Amino acid sequence: MLPASFQVPAAIVLILGGLLSCLAGYRLFRVVLGIYGFILGALVASSAMGTDNTMWMIGAAVLGGVVGALILIAAYFVGVALIGAGIGALVANFAWAMFGREPGLIAVVILAVVGALGALALQRYVVIVATAFGGAQTVIVGAAALMGNRVAAETASRAVYRFYPIDPLPATKWDAVALLVLATIGVIVQMTVTAKGRK
Repeated sequence: MLPASFQVPAAIVLILGGLLSCLAGYRLFRVVLGIYGFILGALVASSAMGTDNTMWMIGAAVLGGVVGALILIAAYFVGVALIGAGIGALVANFAWAMFGREPGLIAVVILAVVGALGALALQRYVVIVATAFGGAQTVIVGAAALMGNRVAAETASRAVYRFYPIDPLPATKWDAVALLVLATIGVIVQMTVTAKGRK
């Protein structure tokens, strides 16, 4: 977890990176992968360090971020397949949640494989939708943190396994509305402007 003094800069990075992903994710997919790889790598590395030694924690975060960015940039097609697998696993969880149960391992694996294959077949559209929604959620978390929401501010600086909440503003549903509106705008902008004519 980052020290409190780094929560505002972390929120600003989330907003800028999220907007880049949301509005130009397909055109700049490798850059977006690098940004998210850096964020994830920094969070993993910094969560292994104690917050009592700020310099060691910052050094670990920068090193972990660089390694994470390089891994995701190098794994372009793997990244697309992982997005599809993640969507497949998410579909499995939502489908079983409607019946008040959790999906079994076999169902999750099958839907993850189907999602990965589908993502590779429909790469352009999967990247556009995934970057628009992922970027929108990142913007929502960063904006909520800047507006003083304590849960979102902690989320903006927390360990990776708690980094990406579905609902950063648990008291309201405005975050979900803002997510859908911003993601829809991102998909439209990417389809008509930033990703138009790009294969």
